[in-house]
Amino acid sequence: QIFIILLFILLYRLGEGQLAKIAAPFLLDAKEAGGLALTTSQVGFAYGTVGIIALILGGILGGFVSAKRGLKYWIWWMLIAINLPDLVYVFLSFTQTSNLILINSAIAIEQFGYGFGFTAFLLYLIYISEGNYKTAHYAIATGLMALGMMIPGMLSGWLQQMIGYKEFFIWVCISTIPAFIITKFLYIDPEFGKK
Repeated sequence: QIFIILLFILLYRLGEGQLAKIAAPFLLDAKEAGGLALTTSQVGFAYGTVGIIALILGGILGGFVSAKRGLKYWIWWMLIAINLPDLVYVFLSFTQTSNLILINSAIAIEQFGYGFGFTAFLLYLIYISEGNYKTAHYAIATGLMALGMMIPGMLSGWLQQMIGYKEFFIWVCISTIPAFIITKFLYIDPEFGKK
């Protein structure tokens, strides 16, 4: 199972690792370059206020529901929640809307999904850290978690420059597929996470 565990840690946020680095430049970039041409204050409000509130609410809800039914029940729903909302960036890149309510709503949906879905990831890290060396195992797992965001993020700018925003956001959605495949092979105790 160690190979499956490592792949899960590295691939669970593969799409998000790329999206996180390009979302703000996309919002700021000129319309001619494929962006939305928002001001820095508009982007700051969208991510620093709307996005943070949605992220926190998603995380709280994720913790609440997983305590009721456990990680095994919720992992698929949370995997969908962290990845499916990436489609809002496909929508935004194709429409290039200037409607701030629509843009903020899209960011709220994506960040809420991220908060909700990230709960499963953190619970799984806690689950695999059980045993005599919990702290060491959790430290290693969180280091791998960071690597799973860093490597895709390092390549995202280059990739976006090569293919443009529309195709990049489509690629982000496609790159979520490995997480769905690897999750099928995870073993999770049905009682883990329940209170």
